[in-house]
Amino acid sequence: MNDSMLDSANTLKEELYRQLSRIGKCLSSDKRLEILSLLSQGSKTVEKLTTSSGMNFANVSRHLQVLLDAKLVKFTKKGTHVIYSLADPAIVDLLASLWRISEKQLPDIARLKSDFLHDLDNIQTLTMDEVREKLNTESIFLLDVRPKEEFEISHIEGAISVPMEELEHYMQQLPQNAEIIAYCRGPLCVYSAIAAKKLKAKGFNAYRMDEGIYEWQEHFTL
Repeated sequence: MNDSMLDSANTLKEELYRQLSRIGKCLSSDKRLEILSLLSQGSKTVEKLTTSSGMNFANVSRHLQVLLDAKLVKFTKKGTHVIYSLADPAIVDLLASLWRISEKQLPDIARLKSDFLHDLDNIQTLTMDEVREKLNTESIFLLDVRPKEEFEISHIEGAISVPMEELEHYMQQLPQNAEIIAYCRGPLCVYSAIAAKKLKAKGFNAYRMDEGIYEWQEHFTL
């Protein structure tokens, strides 16, 4: 290989890594990761992202622009609303891989989750296999406590949509001896634990599942 070709190869390598770093830099923000996680559940307006994330409108818009520049999100317009979605379904796989690596390599993650669940009176967490076994063999209520629009996009077969703000009302319709499992958006969402605690406080036999719809579909299609 002559010097000219070697120089060209080095230039190409440097430019490729520079392009890869665009994604890496974009993912370096906890708030942008949260926005991507929310969009992994389905398309959302800027207003909905603002409400769900707790950020103000200006910050959400700024983070969306960074994500847009990195080609991780795309948008459409419907009337006066701008609706954002993930640019490619493979980005959900990227987020899942990032979570698995982080959970394995960063002890603080397990500690934070353990501390939170301990404060919820040791709510029992079922594995996905245990949940499916119960669904196949017992009369049980599987509650999806995500927002209704996310449920309508995709949910576990047999689940019932009961957003957190509707849980208190829905409990009044349940038989007192009911067994109930709650799930939400996945490992980064704790609404399932909060829902299970509320249900147990009312005397129900309640559990939670740590995983969400993505992990469920991935686990049972392998």
